[in-house]
Amino acid sequence: MELTISQLAEQLGAELAGDGRKNISAVAPIDTAGENDVTFVSNSKHTAKLAGSKAAAVIVQKRIESAGIAQLIVKDVNEALIKSLNIFAPKLKAPAKGIDPSAVIAEDAQIAPDACIEPGVFIGSGAGIGENTVIAAGSKIGQNSKVGKNCRIDSNVVIYHNCTIGNNVIIQANTTIGSTGFGYAFINGEHRLIPHNGGVVIEDCVEIGANCCIDRAKFGNTIIGAGTKVDNLVQIAHNVKIGKCCLIVSQVGIAGSCKIGDGVVLGGQVGLIDNVEIGDGAMIGAQSGIMQNVSAGQKVLGSPATEIRNALKIMSLTKRLPELLRQLGKRVDKLEASKNDKD
Repeated sequence: MELTISQLAEQLGAELAGDGRKNISAVAPIDTAGENDVTFVSNSKHTAKLAGSKAAAVIVQKRIESAGIAQLIVKDVNEALIKSLNIFAPKLKAPAKGIDPSAVIAEDAQIAPDACIEPGVFIGSGAGIGENTVIAAGSKIGQNSKVGKNCRIDSNVVIYHNCTIGNNVIIQANTTIGSTGFGYAFINGEHRLIPHNGGVVIEDCVEIGANCCIDRAKFGNTIIGAGTKVDNLVQIAHNVKIGKCCLIVSQVGIAGSCKIGDGVVLGGQVGLIDNVEIGDGAMIGAQSGIMQNVSAGQKVLGSPATEIRNALKIMSLTKRLPELLRQLGKRVDKLEASKNDKD
């Protein structure tokens, strides 16, 4: 795909400032953009970098007099960036509708006529696949599990039995949905697995990254709310309930029966012990350890996590501990010397 700057401005609904005749074929950051790239400034602290940029044009929210290149002025830079990335995305061959001959499909499985079932897929008894959904090569859909419309289930995804996937869901490669949770009881000198007879419900417009694990419930369902986005390498345990439009970053671990409200953000490597509740709109900083409930709208950080301003003070003092210890040692030596002189 190649467009002139003027054509790109038209597609973005942007105001063009400067020469619009150059061709654009890709999107790139300021530092690496070339003469056929469009770049972007979403934060004013990056404005100075434009002076050395080789980009043909830049997407901005407000006109920058010192830019030196064509400017596409928009209301929302991030929205325009997403549109631009979609415009210049690699044009891959669309998945073929229908069922590949190598797929193994149970006789009573219900497959929409326009679904795409790629090579090596297994679909169990009583399962259902909705309209315009793609089940990529090597994936497995267990008995009685349902996948809705317009979904993309990437290669080697495993969806166990009795799971429900909503519409417009994306599950990236090698993720497992509905595995047995890590629940044991110590009986007669051994750990015995507690049966997990529940399921998993993933609501509409959820996106789940690669290599994630979402365990089935002991009873009822583990639930991922509509619009929630889950990064790669996330573990969500049995009976967890996650609200709508949450963001869960890579390497988060959520223990069993936690309840997470709507619009919650969990930073990378956050860990939650079992049965805690996170209120709507709470934000948990990276590598935090959550040992107790977090109120709605609260921002916490650290392990164990505490209110963010307090956590930052603790971190600041921790960095100063060697110097504080050195100063304290000097004062103790001085006091001891004074005591000895009096003796």
